[in-house]
Order: sequence, then C-alpha cells, then structure tokens
Amino acid sequence: QLQASGGGVVQAGGSLRLTCASSRNIGSFTFMAWYRQAPGNGREWVATIDNDGTTKYKDSVKGRFTISRDNAKNTMYLQMNGLKPDNTANYYCNAASPFSYLWGQGTQVTVSS
Repeated sequence: QLQASGGGVVQAGGSLRLTCASSRNIGSFTFMAWYRQAPGNGREWVATIDNDGTTKYKDSVKGRFTISRDNAKNTMYLQMNGLKPDNTANYYCNAASPFSYLWGQGTQVTVSS
C-alpha cells in the first residue's frame, strides 16, 4: 500500500514537499514515480526514481522539482519549489515491481496566483 500526503494550498513561487509512505520495503520496487491529474485532464507523469537512484523528470518541472527516496523509512518524496498555478493538480505516487503495480491515493496541490 502507498499513502501520499503533503499537499496543500500555496502561493505561486512557494514550495511543498509531498511524501509517499509504503507499507512494503521500497527496495523491492524497480522504480517509484509521481504522477498528477489536473481537473479535466488525464493523469500525467511527473518524475521517476529507479532502484539505483537514477531520476527522470518531466521537462516542465526540471530544476524545480526533486524526487528522492529514503529506503530506511520506506518513503519517497517530491520536493516542489517555484510552484506555478499550472502545477495545480491531484498528485499520485506509484511503485512498480516485477509482480505488482501500485498506486497511492492522491494528495491535492493548489497553487494560487
């Protein structure tokens, strides 16, 4: 199970840190990721972190968002700086292993202008 938290309301230019806590050992996941879904839009990929720590980002968030993981705490994070109104969305965490593909519930991020 994955549990996302840390969303909230923030002004443009502000920061939030999202947390995704796993009830399983995250070392068992091949990769973990963050996705988001804005009203009226489909779910889109934001960032991925592989088991070896390799990270990838959607172009529009590069340099502002940082994905990380703490294996000892079985937790993944998304540090979001320089937030913009178009970052407003419900953010979901995701994890994959050879035998499972998990989604957490969303955490709402609202950025006001």
